[in-house]
Amino acid sequence: MYSQIAANKRKTVFLMLFFVFIIGGLAYGGGLYLGDFTITIGALIGSLIYAGISYFAASKAALAFNGAKEIQKSDNPRLYRIVENLAITEGMPMPKVYVIQDPGMNAFATGRDPKHASVAITTGLLDALEDSELEGVMAHELGHIKNYDIRVSMIVFGLVGVVSILADILLRISIFGGGNREEGGNNNVIMVMIGIAAVILAPLIAGLVQAAISRKREYLADATGALTTRYPEGLASALEKIKAGSSVTSRQNTSTAHLFFANPLKGRSFSAMFSTHPPVDERVARLRGMIDKV
Repeated sequence: MYSQIAANKRKTVFLMLFFVFIIGGLAYGGGLYLGDFTITIGALIGSLIYAGISYFAASKAALAFNGAKEIQKSDNPRLYRIVENLAITEGMPMPKVYVIQDPGMNAFATGRDPKHASVAITTGLLDALEDSELEGVMAHELGHIKNYDIRVSMIVFGLVGVVSILADILLRISIFGGGNREEGGNNNVIMVMIGIAAVILAPLIAGLVQAAISRKREYLADATGALTTRYPEGLASALEKIKAGSSVTSRQNTSTAHLFFANPLKGRSFSAMFSTHPPVDERVARLRGMIDKV
């Protein structure tokens, strides 16, 4: 457990270095084309500032993008008390609690560390679950907070946006920008092709990095939740209800899909190839294998 937390902290650093490398490459390409590398320096500085802001603001953005509304104990005593009791059990700070008005059966946790964390659940899932099942799902989400999965997710959420913005800028420069156009059409064609390739590859990079947040994090959060509640069957039953129903949410947002308890996207989208979520049946089987061990 502790080794996984340490691994997640190291992964944060690796992800940041990886994105700095990608951002630097895109900025260098733009500077090379324009013959002015001040754009490279400016892009790197601007990207790092954006990434820093995203690190602190991405959590609120993820909640806003998905229509989450914060609640207090008086708004939903059942949900709030379950989260509160789990936080006490785990010796963690009480996270902020949010509800999403959505028939899709889903939930997620976000934030940069346990002291700045939030959990959100859709009304569809909240209404469908019995108390033991709801406790299992919320224990799973608190597991993500405890294991620092949320920090890695926020780094991905913020820096993927930087890559996408720079790729779009590079494409516009290659098509409309000046550079040394009069010196030869072949170079211009090559740069347009590079710009188009960058725009195509940006979302693929996003998907690959999201997939780098290994499926093991879901298994680990399941195990953490089961150990917290001492009742693996509650979470297993909740997973089966979600499989029988639908985890698809009304607001489709690929940039936050990796945060959710189950895949919130419609259909068998291309992004499903990069899913960080293990098969539900496998998760249920592992949970039920823990019944005699907790």
